[in-house]
Amino acid sequence: MYCNLIQCDHFADTCILAEIDGEPVGWISAYVLPDDEETLFVWQVAVSKKARGRGLGSKMLKELAKREECEGVRRLQTTITIDNDASWALFGRFSKAIGGKLKSQPYFKRDDHFDGRHATEHMVTIEFAEVLKRAA
Repeated sequence: MYCNLIQCDHFADTCILAEIDGEPVGWISAYVLPDDEETLFVWQVAVSKKARGRGLGSKMLKELAKREECEGVRRLQTTITIDNDASWALFGRFSKAIGGKLKSQPYFKRDDHFDGRHATEHMVTIEFAEVLKRAA
């Protein structure tokens, strides 16, 4: 929880919260890489059970990528474990919707980085077909 609060504070311009009737139902924590302002790294995506199946994750990603703070962003990155079907589906849909190109490769490896206690995290990179137009 503390990490999420710090992210909200330090990276407020690249985090997004979705609400239904004032209740939080979706959240994305992201930031532009400090040494690469063309890359938006998505740290965490969460959608509550009551809001699933409505395309909320994709909608939040699109809105986030169109923000002024992401004006020069040309790619999105995130890490996903191979068994996280929901995340693969979300980022696959997002890539397709924007005409992007999705690629992945092992990044933090189970045995090398997690002593066999956590699945390998794959670095997913979505190259945008063009810089996304900002929301009006």
